[in-house]
Amino acid sequence: MTYSNYPSSGVQEKPTSNGKDNRMLIYGLLIVALLGTWAYFFYDQSKSKQVTQKLQAQLLQTDSSRNNLETEYNSALQRLDELTSMNSSLDSLVKSRNTEISGLKARISALLKKQNKTAAEIAEAKRLIDELNGKISEYLNEIETLRGENLQLKTEKEEIIVQKAVLQREHDSTKVLKQQAEEKLDVASTLNASDINVVTIDERKNGKEVEKTVAKRVDKIRVSFNVFNRVGEQSTKDVFVVVMDPAGNIISNEALGSGRFVTREEGEKMFTQKSNVNFTSGQVVPVTVEWKPGTRFVEGNYKIAIYNNGFKIGESSKSLKKGGLFS
Repeated sequence: MTYSNYPSSGVQEKPTSNGKDNRMLIYGLLIVALLGTWAYFFYDQSKSKQVTQKLQAQLLQTDSSRNNLETEYNSALQRLDELTSMNSSLDSLVKSRNTEISGLKARISALLKKQNKTAAEIAEAKRLIDELNGKISEYLNEIETLRGENLQLKTEKEEIIVQKAVLQREHDSTKVLKQQAEEKLDVASTLNASDINVVTIDERKNGKEVEKTVAKRVDKIRVSFNVFNRVGEQSTKDVFVVVMDPAGNIISNEALGSGRFVTREEGEKMFTQKSNVNFTSGQVVPVTVEWKPGTRFVEGNYKIAIYNNGFKIGESSKSLKKGGLFS
């Protein structure tokens, strides 16, 4: 048998069915691969969308948490401001915690200002805000306690003021009554003078004394009287004797013991002579006062007044006449 490399001139032979099947298989595989690619693409897109939605939800949740934290923080600050402004006298209580509060506020503010906060930072901010609110509640309780104490102190102070006013009125009333009693006692303790006797005396060179009524013969005046009182304790009392000449002038000489004293009704006036009387309540005490001016007396009526404790307690008079040729 002879073989030739050239085709025969007859009809061309048809392809076998096996080749067609291979092509169909390749086409099928390509379509499956394409569908798989599209399926993966759609799956990946769906997965990406889910991740995006999840991230967006987390972001919204984070923003919401941040907003809630800022709201809580601002609310806490507002409460703090209200506590500070409620009463200036209580402001010192809040200021005393200033360092502690400032530290909390600084830490909270720093956490809230961060753009990308972690869950731990959000939890820390939440904890710090709760702690701040707790501190503020403690301060509020302390302030209410102080307010109650201040109110009680104010009430007690008002009661003390009222009691003090009552006691002051009672004291003033007692003081007035005491003063009135002392004034009455003072007036009541004034001595009474009795048995007043005025003698004008001629004092001789031999020491003998002779009572005279002729002016030119008189050397001195002697005033004697008794004092008595049932009120007062034993003490020394001043008795003043005022002698007025016939012209109405008070006879006085400071070198001889004269001076000034104060009366209740006539004010200050001169006295001629005084005596310090050792007084004992309920006892009669005799008193004698002498006035010897060293000059001659003139004729006329001499008035004698006796004073004690500013009051006139007795008076008398003595007339001296003009003597004759042989008097």
